[in-house]
Amino acid sequence: MINILNNFWILIAAFLVFIMTISVGFLEVGELGSKMNRSLYKTILITGISFIVMSLIGFNTAFAPTIYGFIGNPFYYPGSFMGILTSPNAVFTDVWWSTTSKYFGTGLLSITYFLFETAFASVTLALVSVVVLRKVKMFAFVLFSIVYFTVIYNLPAAWIWNPTGWLYIMGMRDFAGGLVVHGAAGFAGLAILLRIWQEEKKKSFKESSRETYYINNGLLTLSILLLMLGWLGFNPGSVLAFNYDTLIVVMTTFTAAFSCMISVLATAYLVNRDSGGVLQATNGILMGLIIITPLAGFVSPLSAFLLGIIGGPLFVYAERYFSKIKSISDPIGLLPGHMTGGLFGVIMIAFFTQHSYAALSGNSVLPNGFIFGGGFAALYTLGVEILGILAVAVTVFSLSYAVIFAISRAMHGLLSDDYEYDAVTKAHDFGSVVSNK
Repeated sequence: MINILNNFWILIAAFLVFIMTISVGFLEVGELGSKMNRSLYKTILITGISFIVMSLIGFNTAFAPTIYGFIGNPFYYPGSFMGILTSPNAVFTDVWWSTTSKYFGTGLLSITYFLFETAFASVTLALVSVVVLRKVKMFAFVLFSIVYFTVIYNLPAAWIWNPTGWLYIMGMRDFAGGLVVHGAAGFAGLAILLRIWQEEKKKSFKESSRETYYINNGLLTLSILLLMLGWLGFNPGSVLAFNYDTLIVVMTTFTAAFSCMISVLATAYLVNRDSGGVLQATNGILMGLIIITPLAGFVSPLSAFLLGIIGGPLFVYAERYFSKIKSISDPIGLLPGHMTGGLFGVIMIAFFTQHSYAALSGNSVLPNGFIFGGGFAALYTLGVEILGILAVAVTVFSLSYAVIFAISRAMHGLLSDDYEYDAVTKAHDFGSVVSNK
């Protein structure tokens, strides 16, 4: 049965999440200056490519009934939104199978669910793309994105968010994408960074060429404002309904965000004597949003506050660690922020979950976490969450590296001509590549 209110809310949430993709472009320009204007073009391309590829096949391979719990059936006709022959009106009139009363019970039309999940796919690749910077040829990244929206993003989504996926059946939960979005984006980004470094080494680089920060406080503030607005759809929208729990998720989301902002500013001052500013405040808000994403529907606002406080030291020390690795250039923080925060949040499901909150969001399979007396049931949750992380890490990294390696060989190199000239010039003029610190 179609639920009109739920459809209306999820359509709004989908639009809010779509905003996040292009907001990532503003974030890059706000941190690295006008030379990153290609980031805006890149995020516009990602938005359009995600819509077309997901409509042709990607939505099905992630969210159609799965084949042995592994991948969605690509030929499931209500999920193919282009060229439907057998039932041209199905996507506009039928409730999507996983939102019927047998599964999630939220009564979403196929077209509504498609738009919402496509927005998630789009922003996930936008996160991956922050390691591309000016280094990678744009056409190479476009080719990668087509494969990404066909299978790389889709396998974790099919395993964890699809109610017939093998990890979902085992009891793994990831409320809005700590692993499916943030963690998996980190693993894909690592694969691209590895290939970039391999090509840089062949050109006798001593370390991966890094970008200099040119902070534009106006654009940076705009980017975090838009990302916060997008997260209003990202987490609360993942309830897949408009109800009491939706409002609780709003509270947990922004409680974690702002407590983490304060924690990052305090930790950065104590550890690095960093007096703060828009960049550090932005990093704090983002880290809090990332950490709470996988468990926003499973915890209380108080737990969200504590998770945000923990997130401050986690980010500061992770950023310090990754900045010392000379073979990668990650100035926007994919690895210390999205990957580290996302995986940490997934692990914390086994510690901070309260069954009463999880049941409200439709996840009654989750027991109380260790902190609330979950015992052996919480231990099982921890085990299945770790299994999910390992499975996604191996799969996404391996597939991403194989695809980017093949593209690199086919195009006789991944690095853009403009980047290579700029990097070599810097090395010649200054005796070393420019650091982002």
